[in-house]
Amino acid sequence: MIKGFKEFILRGNVIDLAVAVVIGAAFTAVVNAIVSSIINPLIELVWKPDEDGVVGITVNGLHGQVTFPISDLINAVIAFLAVAIVVYFVFVHPMNVMKERAARKQGVPEEPEPLPSEAELLVQIRDLLGKQADAAPKP
Repeated sequence: MIKGFKEFILRGNVIDLAVAVVIGAAFTAVVNAIVSSIINPLIELVWKPDEDGVVGITVNGLHGQVTFPISDLINAVIAFLAVAIVVYFVFVHPMNVMKERAARKQGVPEEPEPLPSEAELLVQIRDLLGKQADAAPKP
């Protein structure tokens, strides 16, 4: 029972997922702080916030003005990209390198040789038939 649990935990995809979730959650707070303290002021240099402090595009609608909060969208995209980049380069890429090294040590080929195409097979058959015809005794 313990052996089966150990095999389950030591599978690469389980460890990858656990690391990504934990680090992603921890790093999100850092990214949100950077976005709110650096990116928001940069956005406010381009767009003036309305009276509610929302930066976005204001449109006159049927029932008054409506503001589309563009800054929230930009913040979310930047936060997502920052977390994804850090998780990939700090955890996923090194784990892939470790797996490749382990596979090389075990002698597992990285990729099997591709199968020849139909045209290549026909050329090989033609060449073999030509060699057989040349080697056959002449009457």
